[in-house]
Amino acid sequence: MQSSHVFHRQLLQDMPVAVSGKGITLTDSQGKTYLDASGGAAVSCLGHGHPDVIAAMHKQLDQLAYAHTSFFTTAVAEELADTLIDTAPQGMSNVYFVSGGSEAVEAALKMARQYFVEIGQPQRQHFIARRQSYHGNTLGALAVGGNAWRREQFKPLLIEVEHVSPCYEYRDKRADETPEQYGQRLVAELEAAIERLGGDKVIAFVAETVGGATAGVLTPVPGYFKGVRELCDRHGILLILDEVMCGMGRTGTLHACEQEGVVPDLLTIAKGLGGGYQPIGAVLAQSRIVETFRKGSGLFQHGHTYLGHAVACAAALAVQRVIQRDGLLAQVRERGAQLQALFQDAFGEHPHVGDVRGRGLFWGVELVAERASKQWFDPELKLHARLKRAAMAEGLMVYPAGGSVDGRCGDHILLAPPFISTPDELAQIVHRLRTAIDKTLAGVPKLATA
Repeated sequence: MQSSHVFHRQLLQDMPVAVSGKGITLTDSQGKTYLDASGGAAVSCLGHGHPDVIAAMHKQLDQLAYAHTSFFTTAVAEELADTLIDTAPQGMSNVYFVSGGSEAVEAALKMARQYFVEIGQPQRQHFIARRQSYHGNTLGALAVGGNAWRREQFKPLLIEVEHVSPCYEYRDKRADETPEQYGQRLVAELEAAIERLGGDKVIAFVAETVGGATAGVLTPVPGYFKGVRELCDRHGILLILDEVMCGMGRTGTLHACEQEGVVPDLLTIAKGLGGGYQPIGAVLAQSRIVETFRKGSGLFQHGHTYLGHAVACAAALAVQRVIQRDGLLAQVRERGAQLQALFQDAFGEHPHVGDVRGRGLFWGVELVAERASKQWFDPELKLHARLKRAAMAEGLMVYPAGGSVDGRCGDHILLAPPFISTPDELAQIVHRLRTAIDKTLAGVPKLATA
């Protein structure tokens, strides 16, 4: 891309130019079409070119595009907030709008710290999070994130954060444990970390309800989050759940935490909130936190230029209305069951597919060099990068990544097709994925392990 003046993420490869999108398909400038099986990065929940969302954006543009939130609120921001609170976990009272997931996490961290300053507990200064988590690329979000590779070069710039084990049943549950016992062991590890730091010095525990991009859709075992919630309550610690990727219907309920039977103190959302039509994210906050600010300093000492952007709010409101009107949460659950069956048929006996895990339309496929031992491929092979190229050649967009196990070793593929996907489209996705995997593996030494 030497002729491009765009500072692309990848500077050593030429990228196709996207020119149009319709439904779950994108088309490039050469006329090649791609099935968007990952929703970009689990963003495009309604696919591309949805007429209702586009119409809502046009209508808002005709009225008002932008008004800075230090001067005005807007009717569309107020309506979107009302809609989100009407469907929010119990006790949520207010929505803080931002432009994306990293901003949402950053705001939640500062919100949590300010809350304890406001109530006279300024000694609380520690966050606890999990290894192999991903919470964003801004410095605070990167600090709580637990991916070693993403953190390494920026480590001197990051705040100190205690990291405990992820809920990674496929690799970490012992043979002599039930899933519930494994979850209890993880809660005990968290409790030990709290006691080591001092229960009165910890601000919050930060976790993705369902692990996202870094380890490939890690679903929690039964009872794990209930144990975490009880532990946080016992020590007066806030629970911040990051549902930027797994929330807003992606797992079959509007919020993934509904399936765990827990309510967080702060909940971050983005991606599926606006479906990719405009950049938008948000923090949903419990009423006691908001009221503490209101009765104390009267402000949240934070803000961004484009928060609550009117066109972004209009797009997000339209996305949420379509999801509700068209019964798409139930459809996500139905399509998820169909996708699971397709995965079983395609990969149930595949020698190099170690695990397929997920909920709703949020799935991870973990590749292994040897199935019985769960041995990963040599990271020098960069299998995930090869697989992405092979998938694109097949007209398929998926979200592969390396470092599933520890930030360096392990390869997985994340899939998050739009909620509007048909059974035939899901079958095409799995067929093309199987082809891409087999073609990729045919070109590498199969037993080249770390």
